[in-house]
Order: sequence, then C-alpha cells, then structure tokens
Amino acid sequence: MYFVDDLEKSNSMSTEELQKRTTVNIQEKANLIWAIADKLVGTYKPHEYGNVVLPMCVIKRFSDTLAPTKQAVLDAYELYAVKRKLAVYDGFLRDAAGYDFYNTSHFTFEGLLADADNIADNFRSYLNHFSKNVIDIIEKFDFDKEISKMEHNGILYNVIAEFCSKKAYMGADAISAVDMGYIFEELVRKFSESYDEQAGAHFTARDIIYLMAELLIAEQCDKLRKQGVTASIYDMAMGTSQMLDCLGEKLREIDPDAQLTEFGQELNEQTFAIAKSNLLIKGGQADNMQHGNTLSDDKFDGYRFDYIISNPPFGIEWKNEKAVVEAEHRRGSAGRFAPGLPAIGDSQQLFMLNGIAKLKDSGRMAIIQNGSPLFKGDAGSGESEIRGYLLENDWLEAIVQIPNDMFYNTGIATYIWIVTKNKSAQRVGKVQLIDASHCSHKRRKPIGNKRNEFTDDCIALVRKAYLAFADGLFEDGDLQVEVKIKDNDDFKFRKVTVVDGKDKDTETIPWEEDVEDYMQRNVYPYLPKAKIDPKKTKIGYEIPFTREFYKYVAPRKSEDIFAHLQELDRHEQELMTRIMGRGI
Repeated sequence: MYFVDDLEKSNSMSTEELQKRTTVNIQEKANLIWAIADKLVGTYKPHEYGNVVLPMCVIKRFSDTLAPTKQAVLDAYELYAVKRKLAVYDGFLRDAAGYDFYNTSHFTFEGLLADADNIADNFRSYLNHFSKNVIDIIEKFDFDKEISKMEHNGILYNVIAEFCSKKAYMGADAISAVDMGYIFEELVRKFSESYDEQAGAHFTARDIIYLMAELLIAEQCDKLRKQGVTASIYDMAMGTSQMLDCLGEKLREIDPDAQLTEFGQELNEQTFAIAKSNLLIKGGQADNMQHGNTLSDDKFDGYRFDYIISNPPFGIEWKNEKAVVEAEHRRGSAGRFAPGLPAIGDSQQLFMLNGIAKLKDSGRMAIIQNGSPLFKGDAGSGESEIRGYLLENDWLEAIVQIPNDMFYNTGIATYIWIVTKNKSAQRVGKVQLIDASHCSHKRRKPIGNKRNEFTDDCIALVRKAYLAFADGLFEDGDLQVEVKIKDNDDFKFRKVTVVDGKDKDTETIPWEEDVEDYMQRNVYPYLPKAKIDPKKTKIGYEIPFTREFYKYVAPRKSEDIFAHLQELDRHEQELMTRIMGRGI
C-alpha cells in the first residue's frame, strides 16, 4: 500500500523494492484489520471471522472511496430523482460519484455511530442505498444474517466503530487496487489457516505472477511501446483477481495510457465479491467479472482475449461437471473440449482447453499446471490427445519449471505453460523447455509452504534465458536456468503391439525413428518371429520434462565406501576406548 505523495517515488523503484515495501505494508494493514476481529471473540469462532471482516472491508473501501464526492451524489439525487422526478437518473449519479457506483444514503459510515440504538436498521438502510452493482456484491457475502447476529450479541456498534478508526481507512486514494487485493488475500489466508483450510487455494504469490507476466510480454515489449497497448485480459479462475491486476500493472509500465479490459470468472462467492469490488473501484465494467463454474457454466462463451493468465485448481475432480463437460465434448469443434477429456480425478487440462478456446489468433496465455499434464495418460488417452492438440497445432511455446515451495499451499513441482496461436518465426515447430527450479531465493520467513521466492534478479535471468531461445545454461551468481529447445515431434511416439505366437507386448517408438529399424535393433534379436499388429498402433504424446534435464551422477566406488566404513569403525573404537577408560 502506498499513498499519493509516494507515487512519484514508487515509479523509480525496482519491482523487487516495490514488492518488498508493499509486502510489509500489506501485512501491517492486514494485521491491523485482523486485530478488529478481537471484537468478535465469543460470538464467532476464529474461522468464522472472515464472514464479518471481509464484507466489512469491502463496504468500508467503497465508503472511503466515495467520501470525497458524497455530497455531489446527494445533490445530483435531489436534482434528478426528487425535483425533476426522472425515471432514469443512474448515469447522473455515476458522473457525480466519479465511479461506476454510488451511495445515496444521507448516512456516512462514521455517522452511523451517532444513533447506537438504531444502528442495525440504519446500517441496513445505508447498504441498501448503494447502487445495484454494489448491492449484488454485498449479497454474495450473505451479510444480512451477520448484521442480525452481531446486533443480537451486542457487538455491531463496536465493530462499526473499529472500522471507522484511522487504521481502517481504505480509500482508493491511499491504497492501490493491487495492494488492496493482496490485503484481502492476506486476510483470507489468515482466516483459512484458523480453520486449517488450504489458504493457498485462494491466491498465487505476486512474484510468480510477475514472472508469468514477463513471459507473456517479453517478446512484444518493443512493439507495445511503439504502438501502445489496447488489450483484453482474462482469468478463468481469478480468485480475488490479483493475476489480472499484476498483468495490468506490467502492461501499464510499458504504456501508462494502456487501454485494458479485464474479464474473470470465479466459483467462490467471497473471493468473487472481492474481485468485483476491486474492478469497480478501478473503473472497470462490473459485468466483466462473473460468478460461476468455468467448466460447467461458462460466462464468456464466444469471447476471445488478447492475454490469458491463470492458476486453475489441480488435482480436483470434475465429477460434478461431468454431464455438461461430456455434452460439450460431443459438440466437437463447436465446444471447448473437443480434443479429449482427462481422467475424472483432475480437471486442470480442461481449464487448459478452455483457455485455448478463448485465445485470439494473436493471443497469448500463461497458465500454471502441476506435473501430471506433462506425462499422465497413455497413447490414445484424453490427456495424451490434449497434449497432441497443442503440439500438432504448434501452439505450445514454452514450459517453465519453477522451484518447489513457491506456493502457500503446496511444495510440489509446478510449471508455467506459455501457449500462443502466433509464434515468432524462430519458434515455429519448436518448444522451449526452461528449468528454473534452481532460480530462487530463500524467504527470511516462510508463509505456509512458501519458502522460496522470485526476486528481480531471478525473473531477469529467466527472461534472459527465454529470449535467448538457445540450448544452454544461464547463470547469475548462485542462480541457474537451463534451456532445451525441442522439436514438436520429439514429444510424439507410436505405441505398437508386437505378436510372437500367443504372447503380446507393446513397444514405444519415437515418432521420427523408422519402425523397422527400431524392431531390427530392439525386438527381432530377442523375438525373431515377432510381428506388429498395425490395427492396434496408437499415436501418443508425452513431455518428459524431468528426463530432459536429468543429470547422471555416478555411484560411489565400492572401495571408497569400504574405506569410509573402516574410517567410521576406527572412530567408533577410539570413542569407546575414551568412554570406557574414563569409567575405570
């Protein structure tokens, strides 16, 4: 969070410096807001605090942001609604507010404290005088029942009073949209941890998002600076919309006058409400944020976007969406899931297909996946066919392995896939594999499972390796990034069935290798009568990322191991002699 008089100073700071400062301020602000939850003790359990604090933060942010134009809105309402009795006056109130939302209540947030006996009724009246797009957000929190609960337990006045304090000021003039989003996410994390939930499921760390943004625009920077930026950006599993915010921030660094239109869909009601409120305050169109299940209730059917950035859930089954997903699969190219369907236990490749379907012909997508989409599924399976769909269309540009322990809720290996329908000339027919698993710094203090982080030098080294587009090792001090450039067909293979009498077996043959040569070398010497059943041959696709970067380490020689054991035995005898000698 930074204030208006700090903006000029912040423009000269590096991404890393700004990130460190805002991280500290975000945590401080979140901690102050978290302290307000002390007023809820007894009435609420710790994991329930978010039911009050999150909507109160959203409401207070709207209130503080609208405060400077409050009287102008009331005057406009009096003129157009009361005196002139216009049937439609919404546009005049938006103009007066300076935002796409407003509040026509004569109460101010602080003014609610003047009438303690009627604070619940007055608070509800205040909320009901917001514009409809804000009321929709508040309803997503199901907040009215919390007002009743707080009133019944005698704590509503004190909670509102705490949010009226200076420490709880959240106006857009003081806190940027990006930072406010991270304050929300820090609060979500705290509330989730109180209930032992997977807090990281709600958001992705900012350092990872900045790397994704760099990879999306690295080759386009010069062009974007010359031509300016006009783009649509989309996140299919947006959480509180921080990926959209950070990508937008990056594009505005290139072009301060960038014309960006943000779109997102989110299943969780609370995080959706936060994302929508964030967009409204930034001046975006509220309808561009949609609530619902992306796989079974696509709110952006027919839309195409310039940039897609997303971290969809992985390891989550799609059983509940099965009927709709399979029906759309049967539609073929008219639907999103024509190439194939993954196993029911993991939906992440469905999100990949959703993103591909929504990319413009010139579009680019950065999407996070775990290791499964690289190799899971044999030839002919849905997973393999989805990989083939990407490779045969030459849309897979690069895959970046990021270090373990980079996320709040998981320590497993994860990968950023860069997908585009318009590769640069040098990348046609190629896939760039980037091993950045040794390119991070240890955090001074872990947050959940996040023990490592990308700093400016880490992101710069990955960017350098990506732009170089050549095999090799790139180093900066202790940081290392290794690159392999592969042909698309390197990941394609034939799985053939071999018949030798009654016995059957299968052989996996690389696509570019002659089948007969392979059989002469690997099969016929052992099974001279073996034959291939051509009807059972299947084509498959696999991306053996780990194998590509495997480094053979020779085992220790037996004589070295024996000598080491002898040395340990000698030390043990000396130690026992000293111990026994002292005991005599």
